[in-house]
Amino acid sequence: MASSFVLPHELHGDGPHKVIAVHGWFADRSAYAPVVPDLDRTSFQYALVDLRGYGEAKDTPGAYTTAEGAADVLDLADRLGWDRFSLVGHSMGGSVAQRVVATARHRVRRLAGVSPVPASGLQLPPEQWQLFSTADTKPEHRRAILDVTTGGVRPAAWLDRMVARSLACSDVKAFRAWLDSWTGDDFHRDLEGCTTPALTVTGQLDPALSAALMRDTWLRWFSRGELVDLPVCGHYAMDEAPLALVRVVEDFLRADGA
Repeated sequence: MASSFVLPHELHGDGPHKVIAVHGWFADRSAYAPVVPDLDRTSFQYALVDLRGYGEAKDTPGAYTTAEGAADVLDLADRLGWDRFSLVGHSMGGSVAQRVVATARHRVRRLAGVSPVPASGLQLPPEQWQLFSTADTKPEHRRAILDVTTGGVRPAAWLDRMVARSLACSDVKAFRAWLDSWTGDDFHRDLEGCTTPALTVTGQLDPALSAALMRDTWLRWFSRGELVDLPVCGHYAMDEAPLALVRVVEDFLRADGA
């Protein structure tokens, strides 16, 4: 029986190539706001979604897991009448997007992960776990995470703004629960040998979701995997290098001949 819950979303463009974009741990669908003005609306139609616990779904109950998120994405695709579509996922949203491929790869045209969490999860060293696992109630820890994952070179005002947005758009309990899922879930065996074209975009200033990690994970599982490592960019390519990101991702999506 279908759930009565529908992922809150906004549509951009009316092109034939359908794309669902999933945000990361720190933001709702507004994470994609910097790239929205320059999307190709003729070739693509984008659905930007809010996962449970974020944005318009901030008060929606749930398990707050990558598996549940993937099921919600597939349910939305059904409701939109999108039999086949591509996926874009940032960080935690990249894990959700990989779950969709693992669950229903026949429906996914192309997958683009922006600093995506690998399908094997992301084991954090004890000191990092302490920082991440207390970021739900400590804004200064969210700020520290943002600073470290963007190379320590971003303006203080930007860090403050990102923290404020994160606090405003996420539910504290959901934020903490999502952490357990995206760090601990390991479903990479469901993707080994996957032939879905899969691009991963990393930032050279991001020490956590690095190009080296993607070579050891993403590029091993996806037989048609590709990697682009953006210079002068950290974990938040939508903010740090929006035009470069749009170009790289849309060129990749456009290469689909289906």
